[in-house]
Amino acid sequence: MAYIKQRGEYWRAEIRRKGYKATYRTFDTQKQAQQWARRIESEMDSGLYIDRTEAERTTLREALERYQREIVPTKRHPKQENGRIDRWLRNDLCFRTLANLKGADFARYRDARREQGRAENTIRLELQLINHLFEIARKEWGMEGLPNPLDNIRKPSGSNARDRRLENGEYEKIYAKLAASGNRYAAYAFDLAIETSLRKATLFSLKWEWIDLDTRMIKFPFDPKAPENKGVPTILPISTKAVAVLNSIKAREVTGELPRSIFGQVFNTTPNAVLCIWKLTMACLGITNLRWHDLRHEATSRLFEKGMHPMEVASITGHKSMQMLKRYTHLKPESLLQKLG
Repeated sequence: MAYIKQRGEYWRAEIRRKGYKATYRTFDTQKQAQQWARRIESEMDSGLYIDRTEAERTTLREALERYQREIVPTKRHPKQENGRIDRWLRNDLCFRTLANLKGADFARYRDARREQGRAENTIRLELQLINHLFEIARKEWGMEGLPNPLDNIRKPSGSNARDRRLENGEYEKIYAKLAASGNRYAAYAFDLAIETSLRKATLFSLKWEWIDLDTRMIKFPFDPKAPENKGVPTILPISTKAVAVLNSIKAREVTGELPRSIFGQVFNTTPNAVLCIWKLTMACLGITNLRWHDLRHEATSRLFEKGMHPMEVASITGHKSMQMLKRYTHLKPESLLQKLG
C-alpha cells in the first residue's frame, strides 16, 4: 500500500513492495499523489512496472555529456558529433529531464531549424543524435521504460539529390585556374577527385605508403573504428591518368618544387585550404551550383560511361547499395548515342 504524507506545501507518495525497489515522488496536491500511487501499484500488480526514476532525474544536458564521454570517442568522426552536441547544449530543452521530453518538443525544434534556413540533412543528423542517445539510455543506461520521443515525429528526408556534373569546357577552365592559384596541390586534387571518386577527407589523407604505382592499386589500412569505411573500398584500382598525376607530384617533390610531407601524405596541404581556393575559383569563373562533392558524382558517372558494370563501379566508389549508386550516377544523354546506334 502507498504511504502518502504532507510535507510543508507538498505531498509525498511512497510505495514499498516486496520484489521492487522503493519508489517515491512529490506532488503539489494530495489528489495527484493518490493518482500516481494507484497507477504504479496497478503496474506492479500486472507485472508491467518499470522503474523510471533514473529517466526522471537525468536531464538532457547530463545525458548528452555522458554520451559525449562514452559514445562519441568510439565514432569515426567525433569532431562532427561534438559539434552537434555543443549545439544541443545551448538549447533550452537541455534543462528538461529525459522522461519529460515529448515528440512535440523535437517537432518544434525541427520546424525552428527549418525557419532558420538549415539544410534538411543537417536537421536530420541533429535529430539522429538525440534518437541514438535515447536508444543508448534505454538499452545500456538502465532506463528500459524510457520511450523514445523521436519515434513520434516526422523526420527530415535528408539532403536533396544532386545531379550537377561538369559541363562542356568547365574542366579546362577550372583546372587552369586551380593550377595558377597559390595552392600548388589544388589542381592535382581536382584531377584525383575525378579519377578516384574519393571523398574529400579520404583524398587528402592519402599516404604514399598505401599506393603501389606499378600495380595501380591503393591499399587502405584497416580502421578499427570503421571496419567498412564509408565510401572507401579496401583496395582501390586507379586509372592511368591517376597514376600520371601521382607520378607528377612525386617528381616535383624530388626536384623540390613541392614540399614533401613529413607524415608521408600525398597532399602537403589541408582540405580547407584547397576548398577555399575552390570557392574563389568558382566565383571568379562565374560557375554556379558546383560543389567539390559533385566531383564524386562526376567520377561515378564517368565510370558508367566507360561501359563498366554496376558491381564494378561499386567496387571502386565503395557504394554499399544500388540505390545509393544510382543517386550518384547522372549519365549524359550524348554518351548513350553510340550504344543506341
